[in-house]
Amino acid sequence: MDKALIIQLAGSAAAVGLLVALAAWARIARPTPPLDAEAARALLAIEFPDDPVEALWIAADGAGLVARSGERALVAWRRGDGYVARELPWAAALAARPARGVLVLRTADGVARLALNDGEPWPPSRFLSGEIAA
Repeated sequence: MDKALIIQLAGSAAAVGLLVALAAWARIARPTPPLDAEAARALLAIEFPDDPVEALWIAADGAGLVARSGERALVAWRRGDGYVARELPWAAALAARPARGVLVLRTADGVARLALNDGEPWPPSRFLSGEIAA
């Protein structure tokens, strides 16, 4: 083998190795802070700018939320290092039943699994009474 071919082969192998390492590093999820009321409203304002939020519920672990906007439920949950936001009919959100401390909401293209506090009922009373969340 010629010296130039060996150098080119070694350089190519090093470049491929570097690209593989970069791809592996890029897939590592960055820590996402849990949602609080302010962060949840900011997320909803970005994802659903034209929808007024009448009531808001944040999952026990801060990894998701359900908000009421008229006859629609706005749902967001943590996925990787960001949040996925979807909407579904309000009746479907109310009809969801918790199992083993987790509320499962099926949207058209995903499933939100939102943690409930121990003994917390679903739906929360403020969703049933129409009370506006603070």
